[in-house]
Amino acid sequence: MFIKPLHSRKSLLFLLAIGNTVAFATWQVMLNNFAVEQAAFTGEEIGILQSLREVPGFLAFTAILIMIYLRQQTFAILSLLTLGIGTAITAFYPTALWLYFSTVIMSIGFHYLETLHNSLSLQWLTKAEAPKVLGQIISARAFCNLTILGALYLYLMFFTANYVVIYMLAGGASIAIGIYCWISIPHFEDRVVQKKELFLRKRYWLFYLLTFFAGARRQIFVVFAGFLLVEKFNFPVEDVVMLTLVNAALTFYLAPKIGRLISRIGERRALTLEYIGLIIIFISYAFVDSVAIAIALYLLDHMFFAMAIAIKTYFQKIADPADIAATSSISFTINHIAAVVLPALLGLLWVVNHSAVFLVGAAIALASLILSQLIPNHPQPGQETRLESSVQ
Repeated sequence: MFIKPLHSRKSLLFLLAIGNTVAFATWQVMLNNFAVEQAAFTGEEIGILQSLREVPGFLAFTAILIMIYLRQQTFAILSLLTLGIGTAITAFYPTALWLYFSTVIMSIGFHYLETLHNSLSLQWLTKAEAPKVLGQIISARAFCNLTILGALYLYLMFFTANYVVIYMLAGGASIAIGIYCWISIPHFEDRVVQKKELFLRKRYWLFYLLTFFAGARRQIFVVFAGFLLVEKFNFPVEDVVMLTLVNAALTFYLAPKIGRLISRIGERRALTLEYIGLIIIFISYAFVDSVAIAIALYLLDHMFFAMAIAIKTYFQKIADPADIAATSSISFTINHIAAVVLPALLGLLWVVNHSAVFLVGAAIALASLILSQLIPNHPQPGQETRLESSVQ
């Protein structure tokens, strides 16, 4: 009675998300300090590294071509294993070239896994349950963050950071989860046969644009919000980990509630709240001189990430079910078009004036706010935007 639920589709979605989080969260929270302390990175090198990290995301459309030969579930587990290997080898050599190499390996696994997890979630979850379950998955990721990074924080209280050991343990844990998923969970048949070719649908245009700007906005937070704390406010690694722990605790508590909120108020209103908040946060980032305010902005910024569920559920409501796998692959590429270019360009801008980087983020949030107003009250095929709704 207890084992059967562990072999369900939802269980696999949760395990893949947890394995992803163990590796990537550890990689990310330690990266800035490792890069600065061990590899002597400046804004220019960190920008190049983050742009290289996003190249596999830009190439995520190739996932649909690989699905011709591999089933989605198998492909997802192999991606988790690749992510674990790339994370495990990160700190072997504290040089720029090795960091670039290991980052690309890690990123190939991460971005394919994210693409496939998104695809499988939208295929396996009903439209009614999707916001709630996706919120629960984000909450599970946050709980995983609390557990892993809590242990990491305790370790750093008593010992000097051994980056090689930390990265190997995180990568090894993800590899172990991937092996468990391969051996212990049944391989499920697709409920709807997915189209295995690349295409763009005119009626999905608003989803494509929202996805593009979401990718650009995310890069500014992921790359430069944390770097601001380390470079400008001299945050030590243990404080970075503690801040991530607080983020995880807040996300664990709030993400399921955000999922239910999206179900109740709809995608347009949820995204409106997100983008108005982001405009205020990015403008504040640009001029902050207080470490306390910078920490508060970092926490608030992170809370809005759960609102991205609304873009996924909006697409699920307007999509042909057979389009989900291919469009998930293409949407990750669209998400990373700006992500490949922005970190390196903004890294150079950072050297000149870091405030300008966050003002670019505010402009991106404003563009997203304008676009989000085109989402109908009840999106569905034939009513993908309010423009179509008004015509009909």
